Amino acid sequence: MHIMEGYLPPFWCAVWYVLAIIVVAYGVYQIKKITESNDEALPLLALSGAFIFILSSLKLPSVSGSCSHPCGNGLGTVLFGPAVTAVLATLALLFQALLLAHGGLTVMGANVFSMGIFGPFCGYLVWKALRSMNVSGSIAMFFTALVSDLLTYVMTSIELALAFPGANMLTTLAAFLSIFAVTQIPLAIAEGLLTSIIYDYIVKARPDILVKLNVIPEEEVGAN
Repeated sequence: MHIMEGYLPPFWCAVWYVLAIIVVAYGVYQIKKITESNDEALPLLALSGAFIFILSSLKLPSVSGSCSHPCGNGLGTVLFGPAVTAVLATLALLFQALLLAHGGLTVMGANVFSMGIFGPFCGYLVWKALRSMNVSGSIAMFFTALVSDLLTYVMTSIELALAFPGANMLTTLAAFLSIFAVTQIPLAIAEGLLTSIIYDYIVKARPDILVKLNVIPEEEVGAN
């Protein structure tokens, strides 16, 4: 997913930066509220950030100018919401750009928007929808992580198609999506399974924190 340094035209770099900054700023505000009211959430916040950093560092060659990898953004969006996940993804992408030459500073806005905002937001909608239908947390977490991952790559494909539309932007978009799909669909399924396992462990180990974060209702604690 990481669009490489210098790959996007300056106009699109600026557009994605502006959009990303707005959401990240709100995410910082949300983190301040969460940590002030519940300092026990700090370890989960760190875990969510580390999960994003580690999984998104495992890159495979894919579309020219980008790559395929798990994203790790589903866990954070369930625990803290999409805006906080945007902040965590920004930190992960910044360290990867500076230390691993993975992504870059000029394309940071585009990478944050796809992996830290659009993907997590879509996953969050899936989580809310499934939980409202009384789907179990484990299954809902699987599909949340799956959708967060896949929609990250849909957004990256849109970003690339907007910057390099070719003769027909829709044809170009379809080409980007089809190339990403080869590696990303199996990666997303594997990420969904792993994220679901981690979520189950957290639910069993510290359900009280999840209740305080409004992730699970209090009556669900006894059932686990």
